[in-house]
Amino acid sequence: MAATDSPKTPTTPGSPGAHAVPPLWNALIGITTLLVLLQGLWAGIFLEHDGKRDDATPWTTLHNIGGSVAVVVALVATFVAFRQLAHRRDLRNATAALAVLLIAEVGLGQASTSADWLTAVHVPLALFIMGLCVWLPVHARVG
Repeated sequence: MAATDSPKTPTTPGSPGAHAVPPLWNALIGITTLLVLLQGLWAGIFLEHDGKRDDATPWTTLHNIGGSVAVVVALVATFVAFRQLAHRRDLRNATAALAVLLIAEVGLGQASTSADWLTAVHVPLALFIMGLCVWLPVHARVG
């Protein structure tokens, strides 16, 4: 059998078949990432109101809803990851971690309305979550 007749052609990282991930997972992670990015934008807008909560109410409401939607999309992405990424344990676990961290982040955000010191945990965790959102698709491509 000649080398070109080999039934299994080895793939290299970055080649199309190397570590294929389902397009649905890619889309869900992309949507989650966009929602997390928008969370930062909306937070910046309502923090601009210097504690005048009445002026910031539409933005805090949008921030709360956006966080909840991000959790739902991340949970769906986790479900897809566990169903369709059996060959990529790293992505399955990181997607699940993203969903868990988003749930914790939403909880911290809701609790910080009565305890301002929780914002000191909420904001850095948000930055870590954004990093994970960026890491996931990059690692899926090169990993």
